[in-house]
Amino acid sequence: MRSVILVLPLLLFVACGNKPSLPKGNLFPVPEAPDYSLPENWAATPFAQDEADRTPGNELADKQSTATADVFFLHPTIYRKAVTGNDLWNANLADEKLNEAVDESTILNQASIFNAAGRVFAPRYRQANLAVYYPEGRSVSKRALDTAYADILNAFDYFIETWNGDRPIIIASHSQGTTHAKRLLSDRFDGKKLGGRLVAAYLVGMPVSADAYATIPVCEDAVQTGCFVSWRTYREDIEAKPGYRDTVSNIAVVNPLSWTTGETRAPASLNNGGVLQNYDKGPIPELVWAQRRGGILVTNKPSFFGDIFFTTKNYHIADYNLFWVNVRENAVERAEAFRNPSPN
Repeated sequence: MRSVILVLPLLLFVACGNKPSLPKGNLFPVPEAPDYSLPENWAATPFAQDEADRTPGNELADKQSTATADVFFLHPTIYRKAVTGNDLWNANLADEKLNEAVDESTILNQASIFNAAGRVFAPRYRQANLAVYYPEGRSVSKRALDTAYADILNAFDYFIETWNGDRPIIIASHSQGTTHAKRLLSDRFDGKKLGGRLVAAYLVGMPVSADAYATIPVCEDAVQTGCFVSWRTYREDIEAKPGYRDTVSNIAVVNPLSWTTGETRAPASLNNGGVLQNYDKGPIPELVWAQRRGGILVTNKPSFFGDIFFTTKNYHIADYNLFWVNVRENAVERAEAFRNPSPN
């Protein structure tokens, strides 16, 4: 089983450009809404052993027990393919195979990044099928995404009321998770009391306008707090113009190697380690360089076992993995800066 877990990220990495099948079932009724007082409706909490507790290799350690911040992580779409004619547009949290896939892919590879900066909380939610992001699914996308977001909001409110206390908060997300995290920042942080407890938001894998929020700016350096970072990764020879297919204007891009918004290339020497298909083997230093190009982030093709089959120019599935250690270290830096702000 472990061998399957280890190759899963690579398979997803290679297949990220594949178009999903459309669900054949109805949009409504939707699966039953989760009760977030039940442990099984969380993919990760600091109170149970889960994939967010792990670290790659032998050099890094889970530090949730001593962390002073909390991380609320929203996972990307794993519910991507219709199997039978009865599949719905929103995932059922009783689907054990889907839950296992969530845990062994995104929770392991992405949520675990943050276990040095804070206690990691990752709710399961009735994620919308990946097809909502394709033209064929647009007619029902809002309703399916609204169903998913209702779960996110309920989970976050439960987290705040039950577990968080007054601890600083990091929001981290990817892909569909970022679709929901953008709304969560608007509804619970922007111009609200909780905004004063925001360490930073990592809104990765979806376009976010630099002007999205009245009180939450784009992070301009590695230690700024109360701000957000965002990027979407492509191979350097992507032929489309920067920002293609985007309807968002003034897209924010923060380079995860330099933590700046400029277009100067950050060399691979700044990359402290990416994590690819073999999580347990540990980070790979100097894996790729990174450079902003308009509304996207571009990089070189990484070298790894099986890369001959890796021909996509869209590195979406590896937005975090290519810069794994840098993101981890940055979350720690920002949490420390929040606790001990520099005098003005």
